[in-house]
Formats: sequence, structure tokens, C-alpha cells
Amino acid sequence: MTTRMREIAGEIVHLQRELDREIEQRRTALGWKLKAGLVEFEHGITAEQRRWRLGAARFVARSSLATNLVAPVIYSLIGPLLLLDAWMSLYQAICFRVYRIPRVRRADYIAFDRGQLTYLNWIEALNCLYCGYANGLIAYAREIASRTEQYWCPIKHALKISDPHQRYYQFLEYGDAEGYRQRLEAFRQGLRTEDGNSDPEAGPADRP
Repeated sequence: MTTRMREIAGEIVHLQRELDREIEQRRTALGWKLKAGLVEFEHGITAEQRRWRLGAARFVARSSLATNLVAPVIYSLIGPLLLLDAWMSLYQAICFRVYRIPRVRRADYIAFDRGQLTYLNWIEALNCLYCGYANGLIAYAREIASRTEQYWCPIKHALKISDPHQRYYQFLEYGDAEGYRQRLEAFRQGLRTEDGNSDPEAGPADRP
């Protein structure tokens, strides 16, 4: 990575911190905060939110016929999602132990906190539960895949790809043969120590 690339990466981190501060200020303005991982609302906020709840019957009546008809198709994805969830968890439980890579914490990506919003009826709350699970699961799977990619192939593509994962920006440039041979082990070691959680009892492994 060039000096300019490091500078840009540093600016991105700085901007992310600024964004986090703005988000926290907005939370305060809306009357809630996080305490020990739980949402706390200021007194009277939930009652005020409840005033904006639309009953489930009215919610369905306001939806178009096409929207109601395709709902089963949307929810049919739950089967593949559950399979992906189980398979990715099993995959990292086996392979990451062998590679001595810290496992991805599923709870860091999948959150079920929208049910506390009293302005949602039960259908909207169910939709939020489903969307939160689906998108959180994809993010969870992506992080597992990105750690795998860093371990085996930390090389950028020649073609531009849309919205690469965060690890991608640190990868070696396409065509940097010398860098690949000299720094591959450094990428792997970085994975093993980045969370301060390596598996000393596991031995090295070779890719099949």
C-alpha cells in the first residue's frame, strides 16, 4: 500500500468516527440510548411512539394486492437463509480452528432489536425481524468469506468490483508476484492476531 493509500484509509476511518458521533447525537435527539447492549427510551417516548402505530388490518388493507400476493415468495427465502446460517457457522467452526483464525461473532452482525419499537404493528415487526436477520446473516457470511479470502488470496482484482469488503483495500495489487510470495504469511498472521484470539493448540494447515 502506498503512502497516499494509507492517508486515504486514515481519512476514511476519521470520517467513520465523525459519522458515529453524528448518529449518537441523533439517537439522543430521538430520546433513546444504548446501555449494556440494551435500548433505553426516555420516559414517555414509547407512549408517543404508540400513537403512530398503524393497526395490522389497516396496514394490509393499504397494501396493494400484488404486495400481499408476493409476501409468501419473500418469506420462502427463510429456508436457504437458515441453511446458510448453519453451514457458515459450521464452516468457520471447523476451518478457522485449523487455520488459527479468530471466529466471527455472529451476534456482532445479527440483531433483533426493532421489536421494541411500539410504532410498529405485528406485521411490520415481523418484517423487520426477517429483514434484520437476512441482512445481518449476509454480513456475517461476508465477514467469514473475507477472512477466508485474506488467508488464501489477498489479491485485488484487475477489474473494478462494486462495494468490496473492508479487508479488500489492504490486499496486494493485481500482478504483484513478489509481494504475494513475500507477504502472504504476514496477511495470515495478521488474521490470527487481529482480535487477540489465536488458537495455539491448532497446527498449521495446507490448502487442499
